[in-house]
Amino acid sequence: MLTNKNDTLVSTLETTRPAMPGRSPWSDARRRFMRNKAAVASFIVLAIITLACIFGPMVLPHEFDTADWDAMKLPPSLKNMHWWGTDESGRDLLVRCLIGGRISLMVGLLATLASVAIGIAWGATAGFIGGKTDAFMMRVVDMMYAIPYLLIAILLVTLLGREFYLVVLAITAFSWMDMARVVRGQTLSLRHREFVEAARAVGVPTRRIIFSHIVPNLLGIVAIYTTVTIPGVILTESVLSFLGLGIQEPMTSWGVLIEDGTSVMEGSPWLLLFPGALLSVTLYCFNFIGDGLRDALDPKER
Repeated sequence: MLTNKNDTLVSTLETTRPAMPGRSPWSDARRRFMRNKAAVASFIVLAIITLACIFGPMVLPHEFDTADWDAMKLPPSLKNMHWWGTDESGRDLLVRCLIGGRISLMVGLLATLASVAIGIAWGATAGFIGGKTDAFMMRVVDMMYAIPYLLIAILLVTLLGREFYLVVLAITAFSWMDMARVVRGQTLSLRHREFVEAARAVGVPTRRIIFSHIVPNLLGIVAIYTTVTIPGVILTESVLSFLGLGIQEPMTSWGVLIEDGTSVMEGSPWLLLFPGALLSVTLYCFNFIGDGLRDALDPKER
């Protein structure tokens, strides 16, 4: 009798207990990412740098291209308004670093978005169609890998010009291959899954299957490789600008500032220290965020 009452009580509690809401894979990934202190700290630091580059020049009292001939090569000081010092033309280094960061981050973002779009379309198409189409498309990628990337970028910038959009175009032209190879490999593992076979069975067109069924299942790996591509693109732009083939005066970037700082580093080390530190911190932040996304989206951690 007592057992029957207990069973009845347990069954009643089970039926009246509110169901625990299920967590989606993306909420689990977000929770794992938030546990990664290095990734979260890097995200915060990167957000601060980005906001400073966007809004900082609007509130600071100096213009990035205005020369103050009475304040040439001033060292950093809190006593005057040039907190990070000035360059050999009397231009405020803090404003120029923020403007340079704005340009470098814009180049990194735009070139990465373009290369990601090309890489996803190329790799998903090659992996899904397969056969001779896949072989031909990936041989094109292999041939482009054989071409010296930096030399071709220098050649394109030299021939086409050094405008902002031409620098982005030159970097994009050879930065999409890694994404294409990664997407192609993931597509090969997805094209025989049940939901893809079901879409084929009901007559869904190939193009719709690729972009409506394959690509959405690649967002995790795409997000990870995007955070890896952005610092590589920023570094490429910095190298081009350091060689005098990137962003040109009066506009500036971190690469331009580093190139200017190396010529006077013995007498004015702050001209190299501050832009070099900003570039290094930004690259490290992207790498730590990429590591955090990789761990958060790893199926083995679920």
